[in-house]
Amino acid sequence: MHLLAERAEELKGLSKSEVLRASPRMFEWGWLDKLSRVHPAVPPTLFVPVITAMLVLGFVGGVGWWAPVWMLGGYLFWTLTEYWLHRIVFHFEPDHGIGAELHWIMHGVHHDHPNDPMRLVMPPSVSVPLAVLFNFVFYLVIGTPGFWTFGAAFLAGYLAYDMLHYHVHHHRPRTWLGKKLRELHMRHHFQDHDTGYGVSAPFWDHVFGTAPKR
Repeated sequence: MHLLAERAEELKGLSKSEVLRASPRMFEWGWLDKLSRVHPAVPPTLFVPVITAMLVLGFVGGVGWWAPVWMLGGYLFWTLTEYWLHRIVFHFEPDHGIGAELHWIMHGVHHDHPNDPMRLVMPPSVSVPLAVLFNFVFYLVIGTPGFWTFGAAFLAGYLAYDMLHYHVHHHRPRTWLGKKLRELHMRHHFQDHDTGYGVSAPFWDHVFGTAPKR
C-alpha cells in the first residue's frame, strides 16, 4: 500500500482540477507503469482490423442471413458484459490489503483521477487477452461461422464503449445523446458511484434498478 501513501503525498497542494487530471504512478517498475498509460488511438488501431477480418471470415464461411442475428446478439452480450464487469468487478472495493490495492489499480485510480487522458481507455495488456478469451468461449459455444460475426459485434461494442468513455470524459458532447450519456456517467463519478454502471448502454441500469436518481 506504500504506493497509495506516496501518491497521496504527491497530490498535496494541487487544485481539484489538477488532481482530477493528474497522472498517478501505479507501479514501481517504470516499464509496467508505461503499459498502464494508453493513447486513445491505440484501441481502434488494434481492434478495427480484427473486427473487419472477423466479419469477412464470417461471411466467407457462410454465415449468410444469420449475420444480423449474430451481430445483434454479440452487441447485446457486450452491453451486458460492460454493465456487470463495471458493477461486480470494478466496484468490488475491499477496505484494505492487496484487494484494496488491486481495486485501485483496476478502477479506483480512474475514480480518483477521471480526467487523466492517458488512462481513459483499456490497456492492450488487458483488452487483448480478454478479447482472445471471450472469442474462444464464443467459438466453443456457437461454433463456426456464427462466432466470427458474434465476436466481431462484441468487440465492436467494446471499442464503441472505450471511445465513448474517452469522449464523455475528455470532450464536451454537442448532441443530445452525447450530453445525456456524459451526464449519466458524471453522476456515477460525482454523485453516486453505486448507480450508473452502464456507460454506453445505460438502459441496463433501468432493467437492474441502478439508474441514477435526480
